[in-house]
Amino acid sequence: MLAKKYALANAIQFDGSASADRVLGKIMAEDPNLRESASDALRIVELIVKEINDLDLETQKREIEKIAPELLVRKKQKKIATFPELPQAKKGEVVTRFPPEPNGYLHIGHAKAAIISREYAKRYGGKFILRFDDTNPEKEGEYYQPQKEDLKWLGIDWDEEYCTSNNLEKHYKLAEKLIKEGNAYVCCCSPEEIKSSRFNRKPCKCRKNSIEKNLAKWSELFYMPEGKAVLRLKADLESPNTAMRDPTLFRLIDAPHPIQGKKYRCWPTYDFAGAVEDSLSGVTHAFRTKEYELRDEVYYYLLDKLNLRKPLLIEYSRLSLKGMPVSKRIIKNLIDERKVARWDDPRVPTLRGLRRRGIQPNAIHQFVLSLGISKVESEITFDQLEAINRKNLDPVSKRLYFIPNPTRLIIHGVSPRETELRLHPQFDLGKRSLKVGRVFYISKQDVNQLEIGEKIRLKELYNVEIKKITEKEVWGDYEGEKLLPKIKKIQWVPENYVELEVICPKEIFVDGAYNPDSLKTLIGYVEKEIENIKSDEIVQFERFGFCRIEKNGKLRAFFCG
Repeated sequence: MLAKKYALANAIQFDGSASADRVLGKIMAEDPNLRESASDALRIVELIVKEINDLDLETQKREIEKIAPELLVRKKQKKIATFPELPQAKKGEVVTRFPPEPNGYLHIGHAKAAIISREYAKRYGGKFILRFDDTNPEKEGEYYQPQKEDLKWLGIDWDEEYCTSNNLEKHYKLAEKLIKEGNAYVCCCSPEEIKSSRFNRKPCKCRKNSIEKNLAKWSELFYMPEGKAVLRLKADLESPNTAMRDPTLFRLIDAPHPIQGKKYRCWPTYDFAGAVEDSLSGVTHAFRTKEYELRDEVYYYLLDKLNLRKPLLIEYSRLSLKGMPVSKRIIKNLIDERKVARWDDPRVPTLRGLRRRGIQPNAIHQFVLSLGISKVESEITFDQLEAINRKNLDPVSKRLYFIPNPTRLIIHGVSPRETELRLHPQFDLGKRSLKVGRVFYISKQDVNQLEIGEKIRLKELYNVEIKKITEKEVWGDYEGEKLLPKIKKIQWVPENYVELEVICPKEIFVDGAYNPDSLKTLIGYVEKEIENIKSDEIVQFERFGFCRIEKNGKLRAFFCG
């Protein structure tokens, strides 16, 4: 009985085929006394394994349910890594934010930022704010709604939403406060002069102007030509931190704003707007990537000078994917150069690209949680996300047969029939019915491994003895229904197939250079059940992989792992 239950469990785990060695190992672990008669035990195990392997998968499951149903219980997933406790956090008082610029579609780096902030707000029963940092009209566009759609697809909700551009009048008053207290000045130097003075740690001529003169110039600034002047923070020109050498706080931009139109010309920089909005909106813990670490000093210095409440800044490493550009600028260049089609190209890690590829929101969440909020820079491989995605898809995705590079198989001695196959080997996802005759299609890869006289099994159907192999066709004879031990099982589709195009994305950059082979198209045959699959549904083509089905005027699939 011990050998039988472990043989059944091992067979079910490995698609109906148990291994005597694996089964013997399980038995020895449970009853170490059997080690003294290992050779006898192995002979018994081999006989039982042969008997179990002769059964079909469904019979194996019924048998194990009778004698050891506990072995059918799925193993619990490993606990996903969670984030450490927040410093200075109080239950119900934590406020976090996600502040995207509405200048493009969100990518997986944005997903990491949004998930981190929302996760902490949720953990402490606090508040999560979606704030559009739209203070650069040259770059902002009509991406407010698309970004919200991306977040909702990701499963991110928020408690409050607003745009920084709606608060410019408050920003102007705070800027004037800085000037009146001698902490900011209007600089009319050229960009080259400003760069030189900062590099040489020397004040420019404008820094010496009186408060009265700066207030007058501040009033004039709103009417000056673009690029003529900026407002700078009077900080520390001697600082080893270059960010502290009188950074720019406001600049003139004439481009119309997508919301404000031409109402404003004087726009705050990230240094000013980010710090001020975090403070005014009640943010307690502000997360941002490590690249801004040098600007922390400016953030706190500015809030000190404005006498505003200071949130706690927490940096984490950027999400860098090997071979995939996590940068809107690089993705836009690829689109402009027609190397990728659109922002939802399955090769790019925008949320729309990942969605089209078949990556699920829950996989992205688990992926981000597994990374934590370390500052250690590391390049993550995309297969880590794919592995999580596959694990989540496995119990819920229907199974179908897909044959790439199909070759015709003609079988003698068999009559047409209708067969019913399960849509999942373990879970009840329904069944599909296939009409089969004498003609099938099998993959060229399987054909290349066949030999004359060899017996194979058309998976979940019957056995065939190979009689003839040519370049275009294979002939065989019907050899009965009984599952033979150690018989090769191969996928097939009947003659009434559907032709399917499968898009296979790969790394878009290899060794830093664009990979022209990063998108391959594979043509094959799939069973007609594909017509009952909904658009955007994920299926698993057995021995091929998971694919997202798209029915947008044309039937095709996107390989997702």
